[in-house]
Amino acid sequence: MNFPQLTNNIQQTHNLLQNNAMRAVNQNITARNWLVGYWIVEFEQNGEDRAKYGESLLSELAKAIHIRGMGATMLSQCRRFYMIYPQIGIEVELFLRKPQNLPIFQTLSEKLQNAENYNDTIFQTASEKSTEENIYQINEAEIPRVRSDKIFKSLSFSHLIELLSIDKPLKRSFYEIETIKGCWSVRELRRQIDTLCYERAGISKNPEKLMALVNDKAEVATSTSIVKSPYVFDFLGLKSADVVEESDLETLLISHIQEFILELGEGFCFEGRQKRILIDEEYFFVDLVFYHRILKCHVLVELKTRKFNYADMAQLNMYVAYYRDKMMADGDNAPIGILLCTDASSDMVCYATAGMDENLFVSKYLLQLPAKETFVEFINKELKEL
Repeated sequence: MNFPQLTNNIQQTHNLLQNNAMRAVNQNITARNWLVGYWIVEFEQNGEDRAKYGESLLSELAKAIHIRGMGATMLSQCRRFYMIYPQIGIEVELFLRKPQNLPIFQTLSEKLQNAENYNDTIFQTASEKSTEENIYQINEAEIPRVRSDKIFKSLSFSHLIELLSIDKPLKRSFYEIETIKGCWSVRELRRQIDTLCYERAGISKNPEKLMALVNDKAEVATSTSIVKSPYVFDFLGLKSADVVEESDLETLLISHIQEFILELGEGFCFEGRQKRILIDEEYFFVDLVFYHRILKCHVLVELKTRKFNYADMAQLNMYVAYYRDKMMADGDNAPIGILLCTDASSDMVCYATAGMDENLFVSKYLLQLPAKETFVEFINKELKEL
């Protein structure tokens, strides 16, 4: 063995075991959420006091269990996950090796018998034929199913959340297959759903060529992207900032801007960094959140390490609207958004005033907040140093 071989062996060993660790984390998350869904459905069907809770079951359950990330929306997702993917229970049982401390496995085997036929079906690619017809045209009863072990081992729960939004089984199978084949990231899966990949493939004369083009440009899932999943944060008890790569320029700038704003004084009280909010069952992250004790309002700061884009303002306005609707307390004024955009040749600082109808308040906050020129000067200095 020479030195290059030594380094290669260590690198390959690290990559293999790192990927194994990421898969293990995601399989545990998937197993937990399937079991949560199972127990909810069991209670709804057979619970002795189920009538007492009715439609308030999930909200009451979320309050009672006190598990981070397990709000009523997530509990609803777990229930839907169990109902759409009952066959996953086979993999859960094998994965957990029937631990005696989980009573589910005393009664689960019989319930899973009806789901075992899923594993008898063929794992087909989207370009393969089913009898005489193309996969996109087969009857509902003949829909090819992806084997449960492929779903359990190859797709993260973040992928599964995207798939749960698809009502048609054939369409869902298509995206399961192509995500596994192409190793699509969650963002890539969402992009393909949004751009009607399934529908385009269905009307294409050459779906194989279409999918080859799609996968040639597709964003592939990595161990880093898996670690950054909000579901991993919740499951492992981490904060979003705990797993952010410190080499990232934007992250470094955010850290310095946080310190810079606090040093300015001006009534800023720091609330959080990468504050997670849930909008329409999708997670978003606000770079910096402050509360201003003089203005009596939240101040949301977003940083983009590039030129201004209208989509950036739309995103910030969405955050401002969310805080105005969900986070304002009695006596608070409407929240303020500050968008910082910068690259090597230009700077832009923009204050979002969406929803602030009182002109006096707008004038007041312009006096209390740092001048735009102050931000520009600071960003230019930071970029030179970084």
